[in-house]
Amino acid sequence: MADELLAKALAAISRKDRTEREMRQWLADREVEPEEIERVVAFLIENLALDDRRFAFVYTSDKRELSGWGRDRIRETLLRRGIDRSLAEEALSQPAVVGGEEETEVDRAVRVLNEKGADLSDDRGRQRALGLLARRGYDAEEAYAAIRIAGRAA
Repeated sequence: MADELLAKALAAISRKDRTEREMRQWLADREVEPEEIERVVAFLIENLALDDRRFAFVYTSDKRELSGWGRDRIRETLLRRGIDRSLAEEALSQPAVVGGEEETEVDRAVRVLNEKGADLSDDRGRQRALGLLARRGYDAEEAYAAIRIAGRAA
């Protein structure tokens, strides 16, 4: 295995965490031979530089806590990035903890609405809030519940 290729792959992972699929694509984009791609990926997995399980759990936690994403958007993104569905579901099943307390999907949606300063005083504002939460990956039931809670608090 070419040391230079391995060094470049490690540098790529250090800049941006990647899934196995993304690393294979990154190497293929650099016209690396398929056999060499498999050797590099196997080495990275064996040496814990590449780990889809760790990626799924860290990504889920980050997107929940830092971006306020809902379950649907996180799942869709994990699957698109090459994470196995069962692993994505396992990562999503872990409780979200913010400030030392467990946070539900509805709690997080309310937090998103409050952070965005959503105006829930009229139908137009509530529709805009619903659209925001849908784009963030919250299902309709969670979004409606969050809008009701945030509207009462306003």
